[in-house]
Amino acid sequence: MLRKSILFISLLVMLVFQGCSSDENSSVNNMVSQIEYTLTALDKKQYTVKKSGDGFILDREEGKIIIFDIFATWCPPCRAAASHLTSLQKKYKDDIIVIGLTIEDDISNEKLLEFRKEYNADYILTNSPQSRRLINAITTELKMGARYPIPIIAMYKDGKLINHFVGAIEEEFIDSDIKRALGK
Repeated sequence: MLRKSILFISLLVMLVFQGCSSDENSSVNNMVSQIEYTLTALDKKQYTVKKSGDGFILDREEGKIIIFDIFATWCPPCRAAASHLTSLQKKYKDDIIVIGLTIEDDISNEKLLEFRKEYNADYILTNSPQSRRLINAITTELKMGARYPIPIIAMYKDGKLINHFVGAIEEEFIDSDIKRALGK
C-alpha cells in the first residue's frame, strides 16, 4: 500500500511539474500556433488565415502585409474606411491584401455586395462562419476586450503586428505604416 501511495504521489508531482513547463516546443504551444481560419469571400474564393505567434498570416502570401478591416455595414466610420482601404489596396496591389470581416452575424452576401458597391469596398469581403472566430482572436490579441469599438484596422506582416487603428482614421496614417513596413 505504501509503494502504491509513493508511486501515485510521484506521478502526480511529475504531472504538476510537466504542466508548468515553459518548454516552447510543448504540444499545447504547437496546437495554439496551428490554429487556422478558413474564410470564404463573396466571390467564393477561400482564404486560410493562420495564427502565428502574436499575429496572423495569410496562407501562401508570405511577405505581404495583411490588413484586417473589422467592420459593420451600418457603421459610418466603417463606411468611410472602405474607400481608404480600396485606395491603398490599389496603390500597393502587389504588397498588401485587405480582408474585410463583418461583425454582423448572418448578413447576406447581397447586403455585403450592396456595401461594396455603395462605399467602394473593392477588396476581399467575407461573412463566413469562421470570420467571427478570427475577429475574436484578433481583438483578443489586441487586448480590446469583449465589447470593442469598430472599425478596427489591424495590420500584420510575417505574423507580426505592424499597427492597429480604432475608429475613424485618415488614409495617410495607414499609408505611412505600410511604407514603413515595406521599407519605403
